[in-house]
Amino acid sequence: MAVDATTTNTASKVVARDSAGNVAATYFNGTATSAHYADLAEVYEADADYEPGTVLVIGGESEVTISDEAGSYKVIGVVSTDPAYLMNSQAKGVAVALRGRVPCKVTGNVNKGDVLIASDTPGHAMVGALPHTLSPLQIVGRALESKLDAGSGIIEIIV
Repeated sequence: MAVDATTTNTASKVVARDSAGNVAATYFNGTATSAHYADLAEVYEADADYEPGTVLVIGGESEVTISDEAGSYKVIGVVSTDPAYLMNSQAKGVAVALRGRVPCKVTGNVNKGDVLIASDTPGHAMVGALPHTLSPLQIVGRALESKLDAGSGIIEIIV
């Protein structure tokens, strides 16, 4: 029996895997059991085009803007790289990681497990000195790796 299959996203055709084992389709109705990426994000209108890992707050001329106040209570999340699930995907703006694992710009000495808050270095997080005194509204996330120097860098965190 001959089957007319394609490796491209074509209506009314049987889907076939390409040479890498991938399939192309517009929609999938089913249950996903895993994802290649690691965060849940939502698109927010931003007042600029921010790099992945940038810490954002609610405010500015649009819905979100770059953080620049240490310990801000307006923190919303970190600009995502490749979210596993993207809400409001048709909206214009930046994908902000609300939960999950993402790279994040940090400043100062950071140890794995540290609680991170917005820093006064624009778009960066820093270690919250007394985690038990912080409001959940101030917390950007927790460090999943260490950065043992005083400068700026990028580490993976859990939002």
